Amino acid sequence: MVANRFVYVKTFGCQMNEYDTERMLNVLAEQNYSKTEDPEEADLIVINTCSVREKSEQKFFSLLGRLQNLRKKGRVLLAVGGCVAQQEGEKILDRAPYVDLVFGTSAIDRLPGMIDRVIARGKAQVDIDLTGEETEPGYHPLAARSSSYTAFVTVMRGCNNFCSYCVVPYVRGRERSRPQETVVREVQALADRGVKEVTLLGQNVNSYGCTGEESNGLFPQLLRAIDRVEGIQRIRFTTSHPKDLSGSLISCFREVEKLCPHIHLPLQSGSNRTLARMNRRYTIEEYQDKVERLRAICPDIALTTDLIVGFPGETEEDFQDTLDAVRRIEYDEFFSFKYSDRPNTRASGMDQKVEEEEKSRRLTVLQNMQKAITLRRNRALVGKVSEILVEGGSKRNCVQQMGRTGTNKIVNFEGPSHLHGEMVMVEIVAAHPHSLQGRLL
Repeated sequence: MVANRFVYVKTFGCQMNEYDTERMLNVLAEQNYSKTEDPEEADLIVINTCSVREKSEQKFFSLLGRLQNLRKKGRVLLAVGGCVAQQEGEKILDRAPYVDLVFGTSAIDRLPGMIDRVIARGKAQVDIDLTGEETEPGYHPLAARSSSYTAFVTVMRGCNNFCSYCVVPYVRGRERSRPQETVVREVQALADRGVKEVTLLGQNVNSYGCTGEESNGLFPQLLRAIDRVEGIQRIRFTTSHPKDLSGSLISCFREVEKLCPHIHLPLQSGSNRTLARMNRRYTIEEYQDKVERLRAICPDIALTTDLIVGFPGETEEDFQDTLDAVRRIEYDEFFSFKYSDRPNTRASGMDQKVEEEEKSRRLTVLQNMQKAITLRRNRALVGKVSEILVEGGSKRNCVQQMGRTGTNKIVNFEGPSHLHGEMVMVEIVAAHPHSLQGRLL
């Protein structure tokens, strides 16, 4: 029996990476690795990387440099996984020869074997094979998870859309959907361990189970199956590609009892000219029509989005179209980014690049507009009563608890810690730009 060892994992990027980190910890737990929050204590350090944005990639390489001294001190193994690992492969060893393992987005279940070979041979290992079979994730131990009451569940991997700015199809491969019965079994296992809310993950959940261009209704069917899982009280999902948002999925916000009234629907740009160059395959008019249908079905639905400024060839007029769209749609919140070239993407070879200073100016203007909209929409909730799932203590105030509304808004309130994991009613008494203050009823 191998003696107990410790693993430290640093995760960059999206919810999919967070889910992958939980899978890594579960796989490593079977090899007697326990999670630690202290890299100095670790026998194995894993960096789970993101290459979707240039900034995340820069943060990874900066951290990797800082860990070099720790690696030289003793027996710790240093591993790099995730999207940058998939993208760069052995080039990471050229840049950082002190790295012991480089493993891609489909190699998580092969990680223990890689570790054994490094120890036995004293030689770095690289595995970025996207074609190998992936095993289904285990359903133990919840110690690997960041929350006891909420969980991510991946329903599909990869993407077939090839938006011109996006690296995901190159680092996560083509779409592969997990069988419905397997997803439901994982959700039931989580519910049996006290999880109350699950978020279903995929690069485009709308095309779950589909082999062609048109949605065949399998994702709505999956939502209805999870709605029947005993113990689960809330269901969320992300992300939805607007071109594939079907009427049957929109109807789920009225018909699926546990589905939260919130949807993340990335717009990326309010300019039809830019959307075409992005290869998004919808127009702003088609997008707005679907927003109107969502709000007609579920008037209280919260809408969030992603936006990119400074895409190659984006003119001031294109940018104003985006501002106009944000004014009309009035998102509850959004994630906004300056465009940056990513390897292998079509946009990286486009001309008419926007100057960095101009991209920064546009991002500031856009974010300031949204801050005002978000605060106004939050203030409209003051005096209303909302049900929240209490997730834990507030990060800002040790005597307060924190939970989220069905619309995914953070609420802080004074209350006892034994409420963690419970659904409670609160009255909203104050609104802030990124959270609400509540009073426990």
